[in-house]
Amino acid sequence: MLSGNGEWMDNLLVSGADSAPLRVLLAHGAGAGMDSPFMEAMALGLAENGWQVLRFEFPYMQRQRSSGKKRPPDKAEVLLTSFREQVEALDQDKPLVIGGKSMGGRMASLLADALLDEQAIQACICLGYPFHPLGKPDRLRTEHLAGLRTPTLIVQGERDAMGRHDEVTHYPLSEQLQLAWMPDGDHSFKPRKSSGHSESTNWAMAVRAMDQFLTKLLSSTERTQQA
Repeated sequence: MLSGNGEWMDNLLVSGADSAPLRVLLAHGAGAGMDSPFMEAMALGLAENGWQVLRFEFPYMQRQRSSGKKRPPDKAEVLLTSFREQVEALDQDKPLVIGGKSMGGRMASLLADALLDEQAIQACICLGYPFHPLGKPDRLRTEHLAGLRTPTLIVQGERDAMGRHDEVTHYPLSEQLQLAWMPDGDHSFKPRKSSGHSESTNWAMAVRAMDQFLTKLLSSTERTQQA
């Protein structure tokens, strides 16, 4: 696999060098593909910090890209199978972290413990986790998060309509799960102008949170291997 800053390789977008000590596999959200401005900012930001990031698209988004016609997401079982296939196709030459934006991050979190048990991954990152459907706060998507055993980082906007700060603090979540809150951010971390924050600073803050999470994870992984 070749490296690059956003180079297409075997239906993947690759950012960062093959020499990176850790690889991150990211999936997109329901409405935008792997090359959206948000996904670009997250992937290239991590690559600039020395990590390699691979982005892929679920089958429905691949069909949408080729046909030009908007399509609804695949059923969950198709999304999960697609994600697992991407993991299994990768060389296991370095630690792997899986994750994604919104729906993509949710699928990663649903697979995480099984892949951890198989020693296929070390952690999970969710960018804007959809704790509940839009406008339906009573339909929680948190059951598996309560018992999650995989080290997981959720980066969340404080006023995310699918999981605001004041809502999420009341959810029963695993001790393995860390939350990084983006000031006044929405589902893609964009704040209101009146907040005094900006989209670019929140995106940079999200990258820093992920970088710190990965640095600690890699250090812990190396200590375990040396023990």
